[in-house]
Amino acid sequence: MFESLLVANRGEIARRIIRTAKRLGIRAIAVHSEADAGLPFVTEADEAVCVGPANPALSYRNVEAILAAARDTGAQAIHPGYGFLSENADFARTVEAGGLIWVGPGADAIAAMGDKINARNIMAAAGVPVAPGTTDPAADLDAAVTAAAEIGYPVMVKAAAGGGGMGMGVATDEAALRTEYDKVRSFAERMFGDGSVLIERYFPRVRHVEVQILGLADGRVVALGERECSVQRRNQKLVEESPSPAVSPELRARFLAAAVRAGEAVGYRNAGTVECLLDPATGEFFFLEMNTRLQVEHPVTEYVYGVDLVEEQLRVAAGLAPTFDPDALAPRGHAIELRINAEDPKRFLPGPGAISTWNEPAGEGVRVDSGYVAGNTVTPFYDSLMAKLIVSGATRDEAVQRAKAAVAQFEIAGPKNNLPFFAELLENPEFLSGDYDTGIVRRMR
Repeated sequence: MFESLLVANRGEIARRIIRTAKRLGIRAIAVHSEADAGLPFVTEADEAVCVGPANPALSYRNVEAILAAARDTGAQAIHPGYGFLSENADFARTVEAGGLIWVGPGADAIAAMGDKINARNIMAAAGVPVAPGTTDPAADLDAAVTAAAEIGYPVMVKAAAGGGGMGMGVATDEAALRTEYDKVRSFAERMFGDGSVLIERYFPRVRHVEVQILGLADGRVVALGERECSVQRRNQKLVEESPSPAVSPELRARFLAAAVRAGEAVGYRNAGTVECLLDPATGEFFFLEMNTRLQVEHPVTEYVYGVDLVEEQLRVAAGLAPTFDPDALAPRGHAIELRINAEDPKRFLPGPGAISTWNEPAGEGVRVDSGYVAGNTVTPFYDSLMAKLIVSGATRDEAVQRAKAAVAQFEIAGPKNNLPFFAELLENPEFLSGDYDTGIVRRMR
């Protein structure tokens, strides 16, 4: 195992990676912006380096500054967390070209999965189910109209280079398609520097289910179960749980086998997630995308499978065997994660501010991965995620009851937060039944 690790990220995920690194005796190095100098991940690291001002383009996405920090501190490896540079193939190549260890999948796999159209085509060739859609970018509006007519309305108009729920629109007819195509293309050019657009079938009632994969140092790809991610606002996740209440043992076997094929198709190493859409009416599922990094919601898998995924990432990067038996993976119990955001709980608009009160819940089966403490300020420069509340139990019902108690105990004053939304969700009959889909938040509002 290497002796020093630079964490090229911020907030709760940087703090979480630092915690595992220090447990393993690895010197943990944080990089931070000027705006984040007082956050816990900075003070808890063994060493910290300021890499620029609040603007993430000048700090957390500043490749030169991050590499300089690695050189100056003697870091042997870099963990990118999620977001920022985590799925930047050029950054991964640059890290390795500089003689450092990259804690993530290979640059070629990142690049292959970064373009949604290319990813769909690779998956289809590997026998992974994909939804009906274009195999090449819709070059212009006429091409998009022709493709939509062949696929059948409604369709999803999607930025090929997008991610995180951004750069997507739904068209129910040709008139709507003409509007959405121009909107998505313009957004994609502005946000991703790539205006390529794909058209694929849109399912009005669908569940979002993903599979955690891990490409081991010996070349094998294993799957560590599925996560249900259907509680979303604006195509962005708010709640995740594992196992999915919609997945039977037979369906789970198909999901996991497809995810392993997906990883094998690109020679995947390290942690990644194969995201799928599940049609609850037919039991069919379709590849959506592969996230070539650690996911925000990884803790629910850690609870159910009894592994520390960050430790496994570090071991793979160091060429070491996993701590678990790959042939004896089996889920135990149930876990739920709630994303505690600094946002209005009704309209989900950002609500940054100074934190005057921060009291985390505790107890059996309760874990909080937080990026803040009282006295910190949630600034408008970054994602609104403040903490992740993770609960587990022997059954889903027990996990839900623990979630209710933990939400009631969690005290945050200062910035707006979505704890009231979770209190409402955890009493919602549709959620409690387990028979919900990606439209549940819309129906609640």
